[in-house]
Amino acid sequence: MIQENIGKVLVFDVWSDYAHFRKIYTTTSPLTFSIPPRTALCGLIGAMIGLEKEHNEYLRNFAIKKTKIGLKILNPIKKVRIAENLIHTKNAKGIGMNLITERTQINFEFLKDPKYRIYFWDSNGLLDALKKQLSGHKSVYTPCLGLSENIANFEFIGEFVTSTQKSKNGNIIHSVIPIEKLRDEQGMEFASGLEYFSERIPVEMNSERIVTKYSDILFERNGKPIQTKMKEPYIEIRYDDNSKENIVFIE
Repeated sequence: MIQENIGKVLVFDVWSDYAHFRKIYTTTSPLTFSIPPRTALCGLIGAMIGLEKEHNEYLRNFAIKKTKIGLKILNPIKKVRIAENLIHTKNAKGIGMNLITERTQINFEFLKDPKYRIYFWDSNGLLDALKKQLSGHKSVYTPCLGLSENIANFEFIGEFVTSTQKSKNGNIIHSVIPIEKLRDEQGMEFASGLEYFSERIPVEMNSERIVTKYSDILFERNGKPIQTKMKEPYIEIRYDDNSKENIVFIE
């Protein structure tokens, strides 16, 4: 049953060889979230359309009340450890970076071959700007997944009209799911052979780059759909080939 029409949603895929979305509580051995937090997706989209990061312009434009972002896992989540040599810059004022000899080797945790599908809805004029960049395979700033060296590629899937569907007794959801949107703890229907995980990730930051909201996100490690009972309506996206995906936004 269609409840309302939220308008058009942009859908695009993004991937890279490696990604790192640093967990803020890790220092000497940086660990990564399994999926990009919503805050990282805001930075990615902001880079594509040219929003300035220096003055936190993209944070003002990506408030939850103004924009909605969903995420689907396309490649299985794999993590590897890579040792990186970090240079000591604390006492290196006035000399060239190439002259710094002190180094520390740190093990970083990276995501290997990450690939995600991103769904973007906007109410403040960013939709057309992002569509122009995606359709021309252009980006104002270099897109990356977490760290600047994790340069990302992307593919525009299209712009699609959506419908909001009322939750029924059981729903198949293709995106990651904020646990707060589940009907209750008994709403999960665990399927044999699937790997379910949840992670608490930052969702929104203020202009001082202080996280103002976190959310526990449920996902299947290989990106398989999750069958569950939803407390809130979900979004149905129907593609040109008549296939469809049911998603919920991260918030």
